[in-house]
Amino acid sequence: MASVFLIVAISYLVGSFPTSIILARITRQIDIRNFGSGNAGGTNAFRVLGWKSGLFVALVDLGKGAFTTLVISEIRVDEVVLNHETIQIIAGISAVIGHIWTIMAKLKGGKGVATAGGMVIALHPWAALACVVVFFIAVALSRYVSVGSITAAASLPLNLLILSKFFDKPVTNTFLFSSVMIGSLIIFTHRENIRRLLDGKENRFGKSDLAPKPEDIRHAG
Repeated sequence: MASVFLIVAISYLVGSFPTSIILARITRQIDIRNFGSGNAGGTNAFRVLGWKSGLFVALVDLGKGAFTTLVISEIRVDEVVLNHETIQIIAGISAVIGHIWTIMAKLKGGKGVATAGGMVIALHPWAALACVVVFFIAVALSRYVSVGSITAAASLPLNLLILSKFFDKPVTNTFLFSSVMIGSLIIFTHRENIRRLLDGKENRFGKSDLAPKPEDIRHAG
């Protein structure tokens, strides 16, 4: 099982690459976790650094999920008894965990949406496309990016079932079960957003300034 442990370790480290934190340090000389929502993901990069930086962060984070799923999963130093798809899923989930709890930033990373998206693209592009459609519809109706992310994550298992049953896009039980885990993990990382939504304090899409304001800075205790 040495190969599996190596795949998990490398995938976690790849997922841990703190894209938005490094970019914010280089471009603005700030810690992005002290601005906006305090999150180290693409949405907060969009809010604090601007749409170009936000898009760059999202693409890199997306790439982390796809790269680990397609490339790192192929590493072999001994015989692997698990099937190929299972190894890919393990690699992808390890990257998502690395992105959320990054060892390179005191275990304070992003929410895993883009990295999980990269994993799903690698494993089932049609399901990824369906989730993207759900995301944009949810954002358009609610004007909350968090609602879009939560809804898209929750819809992944259902999208897989619909694609398999009605559109001849097969899905394995392993990936179907894993999709429930992924969706649950993404919803868990949005627990603070859910609280703000319930309290009516969540920022709507398009209402936040792209440049950070002093009052947005979070002072760590």
